[in-house]
Amino acid sequence: MKKLYLLIAVLASNGFVHAEENPYMPEAKLKGAKDVAAWNIGAGFTKKLLHGNLEWVNPYGIAYAKVGAFLNDDNELGGQVGFRYPYYLTGTDKNGYYLGVYAGHLDSKNYGGKQKGNLGVGADLAFVWLNSERISTFSVGAGVRDKIEDASGNTVKKVEPVFQISYTLSFGL
Repeated sequence: MKKLYLLIAVLASNGFVHAEENPYMPEAKLKGAKDVAAWNIGAGFTKKLLHGNLEWVNPYGIAYAKVGAFLNDDNELGGQVGFRYPYYLTGTDKNGYYLGVYAGHLDSKNYGGKQKGNLGVGADLAFVWLNSERISTFSVGAGVRDKIEDASGNTVKKVEPVFQISYTLSFGL
């Protein structure tokens, strides 16, 4: 039994060493962006969601969180979180095309007299203007939203694709 514990410990430590030398890790394309603020705060719109956003610039890309209200009758609250990886940088700053994934509220609709926010996930292609003063992002994305059921459990809306256009402007803290 003691030999089995030793074997498990050796295999586990081998896995840790392999993780440090993993050639499949993404390239840290924003590593040289020392003059860019790590934390940025701003505002924008995503489809019909008017939101404030917080962005974190790290060596591997930009992580973000958006919280706001939908521009409809009841102004239902909504939010999204996501991450964008720099796919192709075009300039001296870290401007360029970024590939991203996101999850959260994709839209808000009135079903049966009640506002409901639809949750979903998606991917987007964004062009990001990133420099030491600000982050400005324009993105086009496609996602899949969850089905919606009424109070009796009947499906009101099936799972379907949702396209979204987004623009955000953030300034460094």
